[in-house]
Amino acid sequence: MADDNRRNFTASFAYGDLREWLAIAERMGEVRHVKGAHWQDKIGLAAEAVLRLEDGPCVVFDEVPGSPKGFRVLMNVFAGKRRNFTLGLPDGLDKFELSEAYREAYLSKPHHIPHEIVETGPIFENVMEGEAVDLYKFPSPIWHPHDGGRYIGTGTYSVTVDPVDKWYNGGSYRGMVHSRNTIGISMAPGHHGTIHRQKYWDKGEACPIVMIVGGDPLAFFAGGTEAPYGLFELDMIGGMRGRPEQLVRGKHTGLPFPANAEIVLEGYITPDKRQKEGPFGEWTGHYQHSAELPVVDIVAIYHRNDPIMLGVPPMGGGPDEMARYRSVMRSAMIKQNMTNAGVPNIAQVWCHEVGGSRMLHGIAVKQSYPGHAVQAGFVAAQCGGSAYASKYVIVVDEDIDVTNLEQLVWAMCTRSDPKQSIQFIEGAWDSRADPRMEPEKRIIRDQTHSVAVIDACRPYKWRDQFPHSNAPTAETTRRANEEFGWLLDK
Repeated sequence: MADDNRRNFTASFAYGDLREWLAIAERMGEVRHVKGAHWQDKIGLAAEAVLRLEDGPCVVFDEVPGSPKGFRVLMNVFAGKRRNFTLGLPDGLDKFELSEAYREAYLSKPHHIPHEIVETGPIFENVMEGEAVDLYKFPSPIWHPHDGGRYIGTGTYSVTVDPVDKWYNGGSYRGMVHSRNTIGISMAPGHHGTIHRQKYWDKGEACPIVMIVGGDPLAFFAGGTEAPYGLFELDMIGGMRGRPEQLVRGKHTGLPFPANAEIVLEGYITPDKRQKEGPFGEWTGHYQHSAELPVVDIVAIYHRNDPIMLGVPPMGGGPDEMARYRSVMRSAMIKQNMTNAGVPNIAQVWCHEVGGSRMLHGIAVKQSYPGHAVQAGFVAAQCGGSAYASKYVIVVDEDIDVTNLEQLVWAMCTRSDPKQSIQFIEGAWDSRADPRMEPEKRIIRDQTHSVAVIDACRPYKWRDQFPHSNAPTAETTRRANEEFGWLLDK
């Protein structure tokens, strides 16, 4: 779907919180219920069975040993037919069309509505403070066999505030249970929550934080994207929904969080207080090494009756739920970043699931001038949506469907020259989850690596002389399937 074939998409949300979302998914017949699965290994095993499938079911776990009946874990929001309604977009769109619809509806002309503070909400149905705080009451699973502990925070986002500029951030940072009232939190350098935390620490103060570990999936998705500096993700969600999000304030920190959230943890990240966190099976398909990471001291827990914890564990080693939703949203974001930077004639952008939506990006352009492909590649490699953990950017002509990994690699093999077509960016922003990061770099916290930009377009100077492709066009494929698809029927 090229820019000159834009369609107008109008967002329409039929749900306002996780319970309403679950009710719709139930009516669609896409929810399965499991009772009695143990947090130690069975929930993680079920995740392995369903999270990699494009049409796998949403699963709700209840009666988890050690937790009260009604304390549930929900996983696999973004699969099947429910993906589109989760983003407030029409049925019947394939993954690239969904990404384009997301970009056109929410990013091409962004609209943000400031949140509204209300006095109370369902989140205050149950309040634990002081000695009553007990994280073990919740059915936090061990998601992968070699994880270092129980992870209450995978489908979570956390709210912090800049102590100087006073703007809120909602970022997705994982959390491992250490004790009844402490959590280890992993926040990467350069992310907005880390910047807020450091400003408090520079003043010798603990950083206040609230962690929403059960809530609106749309807000969690937004917390995992690269929103502009200074923008509160929940105000972005308000713009997407066309109404202000109703938030309440924590009784200790004063930080805001949704009044209809399921479970919220309130606490402080104390300077110089660290504890070993991990290892954890990451989105790269490898375990991230255990490390001494900051600790959140939980002073209060709020939850609804029969609360639902949202679980979004990365499985790695190929597509999974996390890669699916991030590919749709990040592809849209990078294309909009490139458009805003003045790169013309962008036909497609796709952040491939096999790279966790971060490490491998395909860009299709209609070449318009010498150097166009290189410009597109370098902007795509280091714009706001892609800079973190990007490794390979492959730029191809507009006849290639970059969502198709085989087509993308075919173009790279046949239209590029290894010596002439690959350029490198050095010192780029890397993730601590990158298994290729050298141990020496980890010791000195040098989270940088190189990025390859591959020009796999027909060489601009002699593109008219380049041999014609005998690969079928999309139209030829459609006609072949219409007329002779019956030959494949069993």
